[in-house]
Amino acid sequence: MRVNERDVKQTGLILGIESSCDETAAAVVRAGGDALSNIVASQMNLHANYGGVVPELASREHLRNVVPVVRAAMKQAQVSFDDLDAIAVTEGPGLAGALLVGITYAKALSFGLGKPLIGVNHLEGHIHAVLMEARQSGAASMELPLLALVVSGGHTHLYLANVGEEGAWSYRNVGRTVDDAAGEAYDKVAKLLGLGYPGGPWIDSLAKKGNPDAVAFRFSRIKPRGHREGGPADEVRFDFSFSGIKTAVLRYIETHGMREHVEARRRELAQHPEWGPRSEEAALLCDSETLNLIASFQHAVVGNLLRQTFAAAETFGARGIVVSGGVAANSELRRRFQAEADRRGLPIAFPSVALSTDNAAMIAAAAWPKFVTGKFAPDTLGATPQLRLG
Repeated sequence: MRVNERDVKQTGLILGIESSCDETAAAVVRAGGDALSNIVASQMNLHANYGGVVPELASREHLRNVVPVVRAAMKQAQVSFDDLDAIAVTEGPGLAGALLVGITYAKALSFGLGKPLIGVNHLEGHIHAVLMEARQSGAASMELPLLALVVSGGHTHLYLANVGEEGAWSYRNVGRTVDDAAGEAYDKVAKLLGLGYPGGPWIDSLAKKGNPDAVAFRFSRIKPRGHREGGPADEVRFDFSFSGIKTAVLRYIETHGMREHVEARRRELAQHPEWGPRSEEAALLCDSETLNLIASFQHAVVGNLLRQTFAAAETFGARGIVVSGGVAANSELRRRFQAEADRRGLPIAFPSVALSTDNAAMIAAAAWPKFVTGKFAPDTLGATPQLRLG
């Protein structure tokens, strides 16, 4: 089934629901480009006590939050359920139990309202968060193909994105992490240093106070597979690896007598949960050696992301770059990527900080091309924790 876009462009209202990890979110978006509402219930404080997301706790919180969050999104958008054209929901990747909460509720709404159901890949949603905001701002559309870097606590992927004749988006994965995601490395290094969770904001803030050249970190160069195997250009991959730098930070802490300072910092922050990553009190807990280590770690990670991304863009002839996901909020990443894109004369786009993290507006936006082309989910839609894109 293909929906005539002319018949729905006056409404085109899609309710998006996102519950893949530790945010319960709902949003109403018109025609993939106009976010009428975007409500997010975060579980960050709950999981901070454990230094990471606890799947069972996440699922329970989603059960508590999904109904009030959807109601809040509908109220903020000032629309009724009858006004909706479709229900979109994240089907994966993510935590199985968390995904099931959103999917079950979305299927119930779809059945009860007689509205089509659209399953959306969470990673595709992150890409469309950037494209949606670009449309909202009136920015000129990027020429295709695009190279999209999706970088977060659970994912680090490079996709070559294009649009086919029928208006459906296609994605080819040209790079992914072979071990830890970049955001996961941030969380683990922050924990090693006795800092708070999530680690990204802590490291980003404290790195500004250190010397990024103080500690030399080297990444093992993962040779592009196509070159290594003598394959054609379209088989070349630009993969990442971040487990090594995490181990290098641990080794540095142990060999430079920093363990006692780390434990003292951990105790202080546990006693003062109100001290956030940008507080002066938190900064005073870090000596110059710690600040230099943090700055050097971030400089190395961002440098690796930059090298692989722009090398892939050049290899595949991308006409523009989109950076999305939670780590896209990182200030050094934005600054260095923008500078390199400007140097190459290549358009680049980032999401707002609000849409860098998990949200449902991106799910509703990514569902719009599927709605127009009639790519609806079957009644048997279920959670796919390891769902791939492309």
